[in-house]
Amino acid sequence: MSQRTSYLLVDGENIDATLGTSVLGRRPHPEERPRWNKLLGHLERRWQQPVKALFFLAVDEDLPMSFVQALLAMGYTPVPLSGPGKVVDIAIQRTADALLDRAADVMLVSHDGDFTPQMTALSRDEDRRLAVAGFTEFVSTGLRQVPGLEVVDLEYEIGAFTSALPRVRIIPISEYDPADFI
Repeated sequence: MSQRTSYLLVDGENIDATLGTSVLGRRPHPEERPRWNKLLGHLERRWQQPVKALFFLAVDEDLPMSFVQALLAMGYTPVPLSGPGKVVDIAIQRTADALLDRAADVMLVSHDGDFTPQMTALSRDEDRRLAVAGFTEFVSTGLRQVPGLEVVDLEYEIGAFTSALPRVRIIPISEYDPADFI
């Protein structure tokens, strides 16, 4: 019997757009972007099994080689896509559909409700672990309603950023530190 695998499906454009538009209010600087290696390591520790990490990219003409090489060095498989429409969404949806017949766990990195039908279909396997990672306050309502789906915060739970982001969140009193505010 082969060992179970976790699939990490990264919608980098969605995370980057949410970070820029909704969190920072401007285009993120390189040092403000997620540390993708931390995400991969977090999932390996969380589910204690090998991870196949797929990073989906929409590419018009030139492949961003330095970024692709960095992804490869971290253990990701870059999936550069071109064509009309939302090619990243289409590819992630097709990948999720292909995983229906595999004994695999899935973590989606996106806020996008367009993936709700695929994540719902994946949730029908009671042995499958499912999660969505992102900024929890921006995860779509549709994804939040997927049965058994864990919602994981990229900043607070995974620690994917090197400095605190300017986010407003509900703070459990057990985590409240007045030093953060004075």
